[in-house]
Amino acid sequence: MPDGKQTRVEQAVETRGILIKTARRLFARKGYHATGTHEIVDEAGVTRGALQHHFPKKEDLFLAVFQEVRKEWIDEASRGAHGKVNRWEQFRKHLRLFIRAATTPDVHRIVMIDGPAVLGWKTWRDIHAVDGLSAITGAIEDGIASGMIRPQPPETLVYLIIALIEEAALLVTYSKNPREAIARAEDALDTLLSNMR
Repeated sequence: MPDGKQTRVEQAVETRGILIKTARRLFARKGYHATGTHEIVDEAGVTRGALQHHFPKKEDLFLAVFQEVRKEWIDEASRGAHGKVNRWEQFRKHLRLFIRAATTPDVHRIVMIDGPAVLGWKTWRDIHAVDGLSAITGAIEDGIASGMIRPQPPETLVYLIIALIEEAALLVTYSKNPREAIARAEDALDTLLSNMR
């Protein structure tokens, strides 16, 4: 039987989760700036004090939502990355999934449109870099080891590839014809990455 302290901790975790889930739904539908904290509190069924306890500023709540959506986006694009397939080739395949996911409502609105505006361009880019750093470094090192990439220090390539991915996702996000933009971005990325031998 949990004691009172454990129950309060569990309730706090549950309340935080409800706030993130509610804010995510509203931010994806209406956007960050059009969503008021009173709407989040009302829809979540919690007090304003609970919101301020967990997230002193609206930006703090947005960051928590942003990180959750981004993690799911990366996890989805990385699914099945393990196994016998060369990590570099697998990485190239998953880039396609990553770019296509930029059109899903949560990623499109929260990560790609509101993310840079709310978090600031530098913070937004830093988060992308940190998330992709180890995965891309591993893929490049595997590509070099298997002879698919010309031997070189991987660090510069990692940051250039992160920039390519970000720009491709932004291109798709702001396109009037996302399906066509996805096809063109995939072809262009494939061409650029194929020329790394």
